Amino acid sequence: MANRERNKKILLELAKQPDNNRCADCGAPDPDWASYKLGVFVCLKCSGTHRNLPTVSRIKSIRLDFWDDELVEFMKANGNASAREIYEKDVPAFYYRPQPGDCEVLREQWIRAKYERLEFTTEKNVLQKTYSSGLHEGLLWKKGKDNGHFQKRKFVLSLEDFTLKYFNKEDESKGPKAVISIRDLNATFQPQMIGHAHGLQITFLKEGYTRNLFVYHESGQEIVTWFNTIRATRFAYLKTAYPSASDNELLPQITRSYLKEGFMEKTGPSHREPFKRRWFILDALDRKLLYFKTQLDAEELGVVFLGTEKQGYSVSESSAVGARGNKWKYGLAVDTPDRKFLFMCEQEREQREWLEALRKVISTPMQPHHYITEATIRRRR
Repeated sequence: MANRERNKKILLELAKQPDNNRCADCGAPDPDWASYKLGVFVCLKCSGTHRNLPTVSRIKSIRLDFWDDELVEFMKANGNASAREIYEKDVPAFYYRPQPGDCEVLREQWIRAKYERLEFTTEKNVLQKTYSSGLHEGLLWKKGKDNGHFQKRKFVLSLEDFTLKYFNKEDESKGPKAVISIRDLNATFQPQMIGHAHGLQITFLKEGYTRNLFVYHESGQEIVTWFNTIRATRFAYLKTAYPSASDNELLPQITRSYLKEGFMEKTGPSHREPFKRRWFILDALDRKLLYFKTQLDAEELGVVFLGTEKQGYSVSESSAVGARGNKWKYGLAVDTPDRKFLFMCEQEREQREWLEALRKVISTPMQPHHYITEATIRRRR
């Protein structure tokens, strides 16, 4: 008969080994669960998806559940590194690998792609052709710019001219409603903000101003396919635009999550204008602090470029002395060569988070293209 405590001790030791000490699927530290069918150690969040794939994976807690000797031996003979050699053998460079804080649909579809669809094994890597076929089209639910209602719209992503187009009607003869260049496009999942588990925010530039599209698809697999196809097209564009850059240099630029988002109050240039609540997005890669009227606005109201201290940029705590109309009391000031921006946060914790995030951007050296962005923004005023 199996010795419960002995087997538990063995499993806990296995889970401390390199590769096993992080979730096999999202990289979260100290996984407490394991698939005794796949031989991998996973975190609590990823274990939920494994539990929904009974023909592929079987899950137990390494601390709470009883383990037979033969299952323990199976875990000893396998582990995360061995599974990675099989199930992640041919993952494309552009394919997004979920991180611990990512939304459920990204995690779920990564796990299904690996273990259920076997997309990254040598035998099944033909399934990857969807991402880099050169043309991807389909229907997505898109939020209307004015009425806020979601309606089905046809989208076409083209590798040939590096564009994303969408049509108001399925009939393409009338031409696209918008033609979006891949050059300045970003895509990031925003399920809570959009109000759908598969919600995707697509951000791009139009005549120098930031625009948003908010879309979703009923199928988790389809929306993640769209996301990775956008990444594949972006990666191809970047390799064309920067032929001497390495993959490691280009990968962080394909798509990114924003460093910080949230509401703050904002006043005008003289600091005597009434404060108004605005939705802010801190895009660290482009060194932009964007603000919108609401979370789901299609168009930006304004943008603050964030240079370095050497260029005359800084951020500090501040008060609203002399200002009027502010409901919140935790302030911060962003100094630029042109003016000082004053913002107010509702809570002290939010103030600290914004200060930390803004200082992180300002302390990062500028790249050559940032000077072009800075000049473009300053010309807008």
